[in-house]
Amino acid sequence: MPEGHTIHRLAVDHRERFGGRSVRVTSPQGKFADSAALLDGTVLETTEAHGKHLFLGFTGMGWVHIHLGLFGKVGFGDAPAPPPTDTVRLRLANSRSYVDLRGPTTCALITDAEKRAIHDRLGPDPLREDDDRARAWRRISASRTTIAALLMDQKVIAGVGNVYRAEVLFRHGIDPYRAGRDLTPEEWDALWEDLVLLMREGVRLNRIDTVRPEHTPEAMGRPPRVDDHGGEVYVYRRANQPCHVCGSEIRTADLAARNLFWCPGCQTR
Repeated sequence: MPEGHTIHRLAVDHRERFGGRSVRVTSPQGKFADSAALLDGTVLETTEAHGKHLFLGFTGMGWVHIHLGLFGKVGFGDAPAPPPTDTVRLRLANSRSYVDLRGPTTCALITDAEKRAIHDRLGPDPLREDDDRARAWRRISASRTTIAALLMDQKVIAGVGNVYRAEVLFRHGIDPYRAGRDLTPEEWDALWEDLVLLMREGVRLNRIDTVRPEHTPEAMGRPPRVDDHGGEVYVYRRANQPCHVCGSEIRTADLAARNLFWCPGCQTR
């Protein structure tokens, strides 16, 4: 499932290609056909992301709410658009660009009130400048749940997925099995600020890189990582490999139905 930086990047890409102009809206698959007919020819006024939720705002018509889930894909291209396949749930097009959405968990036309309800059930997002880290801290500091599980709970903090969860805990030397209430306010502030930094870079580069300059392949004389997720990381999907910092073997385990990765040598706090 895409992490929050990907959704924020999609918001930027939609805005740059279609924002402020009328768009053709179709649903070749048919599952969004009624809403597409209402939106066709209207102006895409704004785009927004919160966690793993994308919102496309059309003037006077409400919002298209998109959640990619595990299988959703978005593909942009330059005009002229080729004939769509029957797997395309939603196509936006203008004289310059087109974008196809396939296989999302959610693609629905919603009202302002329905959009507000989605925001209300999500935790603060490190990529939304007006979101309050203190709201997440109030839940974390009172919880016996592991910090690793809390970071993945979208009601606590929105947009963090398995990669950022594993990597930010490593970067701060925090044992993923520590209870949330055992973190200090200073540790939480440092985690939040690091997530802001890492995820902003993720939006800019459209990939996740988490290693510090002294641990890059060039600095260490090691081969670059080869993985379909891309990016240089410390522990994510590196089970049984040596830690870049201390040489300990990276461990993995199931936690809340997701694979957890950590270094027992570095993450001792």
